[in-house]
Order: sequence, then C-alpha cells, then structure tokens
Amino acid sequence: MDIRSVKVGNVHIGSGTSILIAGPCSVENIEMLREITAAVVEAGVAMLRGGSFKPRTSPYSFQGLGIEGFEMLDQVRREFNIPVVSEVLAIDQIEHAVKYVDMIQVGARNMHNFPLLSALGRTEKPILLKRGFMATIEEWLMAAEYLVKEGNDRVVLCERGIRTFEPWTRNTLDISAVPLARMLGGYPVIVDPSHASGRRDLLEPLSLAGLAAGADGIMLEVHPDPDKALSDGGQSLSIPELMELAKKLLKRIAHEYSENRGN
Repeated sequence: MDIRSVKVGNVHIGSGTSILIAGPCSVENIEMLREITAAVVEAGVAMLRGGSFKPRTSPYSFQGLGIEGFEMLDQVRREFNIPVVSEVLAIDQIEHAVKYVDMIQVGARNMHNFPLLSALGRTEKPILLKRGFMATIEEWLMAAEYLVKEGNDRVVLCERGIRTFEPWTRNTLDISAVPLARMLGGYPVIVDPSHASGRRDLLEPLSLAGLAAGADGIMLEVHPDPDKALSDGGQSLSIPELMELAKKLLKRIAHEYSENRGN
C-alpha cells in the first residue's frame, strides 16, 4: 500500500525520507523553549514538539502551562520558522491549538476518546495519533478512522510503546507495529523512543531500530537540564546529547535515502 504524505508547515511526513522531531516534554518558560528551539534547528531537526496540556498520572504533578504554553510555541515557531506539534486533551482546547500550532497531537490516554477524535476530524490540521499503551494495532487504526470519517485524512501515527510485564523500561517499544501499521493503514508512522523506554540511555538504539523498521520519523524529548525538568526528565536528552544523536540519525537517514534512490 502506498503511504500518504502529510504536510505540516514546510515539512512532509511520509515522503520517502524520515524526519526528526524534538523538543521538551513540557513547555516550562519562554527562555527554556527558545534555547531548545535554537538547538533543535541547529541540529537539523525538522519539527519542534512541546507539551502545553499534560495528562499526568498524579493530579499533583505539573499539568502544563495550557494556552500560555501554546502562545510560547507560536512565538518560537514564528521566530525560528519551524513547525510545532502539541497535544490537546479536550474538545474545548481545539480552537486554541488550531490557532497556535501546526499539528495537533492525540496522546496515548486519549486514543479511545472518540468524541475528541471526531471533533479533530472536523478540523483541517494534521493529527499525530499516539497508540494507546494497551491498544492493539487494529484499535489504533480504527481510532484513526474516527478522524478520517469526519473528513480529516492528514493523519500520522506514533508508536510510543505498549505496556508489558517488563519493569526495566517505562513501556515496550513494539517495532513490529511500525511496518504493520504502515502496510495496513497507509499512514506515515513515527516512533517515540523517549516514552517507549523512559530512559535516555536507550534512545539511540531504539531510534536506529525504528528507522530500520521503516519509521517515517523519530520523536525525541530534550531539556537544557533534564534532571531538573518538570516532567519526564529521565527520558529527556540534554542539548549536547541531542546534537550528537541527531547527527548520527540524520547520517543514517541520508544513507538510507541514497540507497533507496539508487535501487
């Protein structure tokens, strides 16, 4: 099956060459966001990710800056000319996301939120649909159909790991889901090794595995001082670590693209 290409700003996902997406788990302040965005652009990353609304397991954990975070993302995307992806949790947040970001993310916890999916399907914004941590591939693809049914086929899937019995990683990255979802659904698929592993020391091998499996992109989390991050610091790269890993991944992507064009 041919994979449909999804245009996000000036970036094409599923066009035959993989892309990198990187940014903070949570937008904390404009100075931190500007520092990360400058590094992301310098590293050759195509898109910026940043959380403004954060669905946290504990209600006492940092929940994000909300609309203020969207406004900060809008500020840096204009300043650095880079497309931005960020999550919404509820229908009433969609109108703000449409105004401030280039791509709207549906997180793992909301993959089964069918009213939210249907409302997003009535927008024209590209949607990044994360796989639920207990969802089968079929359920994931059917969630995408809720978007398509309402008229929005600008869907990119994100494999972010599923819950298993393994306690040494946050989740288990399902590599088989990457080629399967691409073949069965025809959507581009990106891999999020940060949420899959919960460990920055596993991000390089899991990113390479995702690319080897045919992923259309890799999404990474980065923070200027991961140990002081307000959310998910353990799975975030420092800026120097991002620069080093992005260099390796982009070299691999360029090599694969060159080989494919030669065949």
